[in-house]
Amino acid sequence: MSGRTVVWRIEAASVGVPADLRAFDALGVHERSVLADACGHGLDAQLAALANDGPPAAIQVGALGSVANIDVLVRWIDRLRQANPALAVVVAPVLRSAQEQALGRACLEQLVSRATLVTLSGADAAALTSMPRRDDTLYVEQAARRLRECGATAVAVTGAAADEAMVADYVDAPWASGWLRSPRGRASGCGASGISASAAAAALALGFVEIEAVVLGKMAATQAMHGGDGGGNAFAFRIDNLPELVARPEERRGPFPALRDPALGLYAIIDSAEWIERVLDAGVRTVQLRIKDASHPRLREEVRRAVAASERAGAQLFINDHWRLAIEERAYGVHLGQEDLGEADLDAIARAGLRLGVSTHAYWEVCRAWALRPSYIACGPIHATSTKAMPWIPQGNGNLAYWCRLLPVPVVAIAGMDLTRARQAWDCGASGVAVMSGITAAAQPASAIQAFLDVLGTGRHPSNDLRVARPTLERVAGTRPLMGSERAA
Repeated sequence: MSGRTVVWRIEAASVGVPADLRAFDALGVHERSVLADACGHGLDAQLAALANDGPPAAIQVGALGSVANIDVLVRWIDRLRQANPALAVVVAPVLRSAQEQALGRACLEQLVSRATLVTLSGADAAALTSMPRRDDTLYVEQAARRLRECGATAVAVTGAAADEAMVADYVDAPWASGWLRSPRGRASGCGASGISASAAAAALALGFVEIEAVVLGKMAATQAMHGGDGGGNAFAFRIDNLPELVARPEERRGPFPALRDPALGLYAIIDSAEWIERVLDAGVRTVQLRIKDASHPRLREEVRRAVAASERAGAQLFINDHWRLAIEERAYGVHLGQEDLGEADLDAIARAGLRLGVSTHAYWEVCRAWALRPSYIACGPIHATSTKAMPWIPQGNGNLAYWCRLLPVPVVAIAGMDLTRARQAWDCGASGVAVMSGITAAAQPASAIQAFLDVLGTGRHPSNDLRVARPTLERVAGTRPLMGSERAA
């Protein structure tokens, strides 16, 4: 097994469900299954045999059938984590009968407390937490919080909300919490509710953080419930499978107007109206005014001047962050970071007819942006950049090609762009390539702009080697995510 990413899959019922096996295969992870008998006989020996072939990167746990099995498994988890503290454990319990109280207590105290991710139904959440079940979203959120308080790093409660058009699962995780919403099944009106524990375990084994593992698990489950696997990693390349991440399951915002010219090309991001005028004179037709200081004494004047210059040139101008001023000064569009989405009046932006661009860095942020149906989605950092400090691992051209293939809206590549990288981004399918210091720090900005326009103005040469996006955050046991103002938008 040397060099292969391995997941142990352990439960007391029949293992090897085809959809689960396809999930492992689609993500390039090797699965080893163990069938634990109800009395706990032989489980220790089976796990020892697996360990002789090498340790797992993740363990997926289903219904174990007995407290004895739980006792054996937790000893192995603790032993393996001595060598690998980041070992992921996905627990998918099935506990619904009153006769299983002792089993449920052992699962809660021993497995949930060690779980990287717990994925379960509302009924199983009620059984584990002993909370009187209610059919409302607040109950689901409280049950997930209770399980996290018991030690689980992340919790996903499936089938927790539904109406005629959608079904939603709730996830509470370190990097993000909210409702993952999908449309009902295409063929039979079936719900696309559920999380594939196998896909989630495989994603965790590959290094994805918990919320991203849940998103991939949701995409795999949606594909299965819609009647097919399509072979390989097809589940991750169908936009119908990409869930929307929303604060409330009934939340509806967007869509925002389409771009006048979706071929954005060179997208100049600069910090003054004077520079806006300079790049427009040099031939750029997509620009962003990015003044991060809200107390700038001439902020309105800068926005107004940039709007006027862009209108004269027939260019598409986006105002970064300052959405109120953008509305008042009748800008073409607004660009918002992830944290700004929670603070901006998105309905007011839509009513004003402004276009919306949204920054994203990872699966769950794309899900949050996709829920709005924005005018474009920016993906980054594609390469390392010194423009601002960020916790993200550069996505690279592989991730960029994936997002360009998956998303049906224009994709903008951002961060670390020089001429060679800009051309590579163009070949990946990016509709626009954002450039900052490559223009403003150039000895001859007009010449630099023309060089970028030249490399982004010719035909594309796409690669056929398309793979699922790789992780952009490091999942390490014992660390905490950056929160609030520490995070880069």
